[in-house]
Amino acid sequence: MPENANPLKRFFRQPAIYIKLPSGGQHWAPDSLELPQNGEIPVYPMTAMDEITYRTADALFNGAAVVNVVQSCVPAIKNAWHIPSMDLDTILVGIRIASYGHEMQFDSDCPHCQHENTFGLDLRTVMDGIRSPDYTQTIKIGDLELYFKPLDYEQVNRNAMVQFEDQKLLEILPNAEIPEEEKVQKLTAAFLKLTEMTMSALSQSIAMIRAETEIVTDATHIEEFVKNCDRDVFERIRDHIVALRDQSELKPLKIRCQNPECGKNYETPFTLDVSNFFASAS
Repeated sequence: MPENANPLKRFFRQPAIYIKLPSGGQHWAPDSLELPQNGEIPVYPMTAMDEITYRTADALFNGAAVVNVVQSCVPAIKNAWHIPSMDLDTILVGIRIASYGHEMQFDSDCPHCQHENTFGLDLRTVMDGIRSPDYTQTIKIGDLELYFKPLDYEQVNRNAMVQFEDQKLLEILPNAEIPEEEKVQKLTAAFLKLTEMTMSALSQSIAMIRAETEIVTDATHIEEFVKNCDRDVFERIRDHIVALRDQSELKPLKIRCQNPECGKNYETPFTLDVSNFFASAS
């Protein structure tokens, strides 16, 4: 044993499961991921410190908790801010399974009779249903050809923070006891901020634009183009990006109501809300 080596090291946590990323390791920033040759990444259970970190409200809001826990539980990920959006759900489900097992309690209200249904959800099935969008698809608009890429976790989190703050402001302002002129100014500013965020998210999803003999990859130039192209071009870009996002969305769960007086089948969405996905295991 090397000098000063901890004799308890062999009792440290071990990988609980191995996962394959939907992206196959593509679209990651350089040096942010060490992908094994077989593509299977070891996932360790959360430590007590990880659980404490995940319950820190401010760290959850700014994304730091997710980054710290992911890098603790998935050492192959060197910079979790650079996780492509298509891989995040698989990684979070993997950490949940490694830490608490593959079954998760799920509650859903029946839309027919409002009965609250509680059942065990097999997260392995959820993971198997996660798909990677086809980012090799390009769109051609006149003399332009556009290539696309997924947002990374840092971009997704930043956009979500802006959206959350502005939506809260839009909810509060109508009933705020301030002069009407000031209220209108604040509402206008909030709407403009949301519009800017939408434009930014769309431009961040464009990897490259081939313009005749020019190849444009500069993020500032691409964002300027998105803000100044005509409505038809903008809508084609937006619709393509929405279609890519839809390819990776988790399919709704099919449920049969447990109320014997109802018993109807229905579908309910399943989303991985990072603020409560792990809290529900405690």
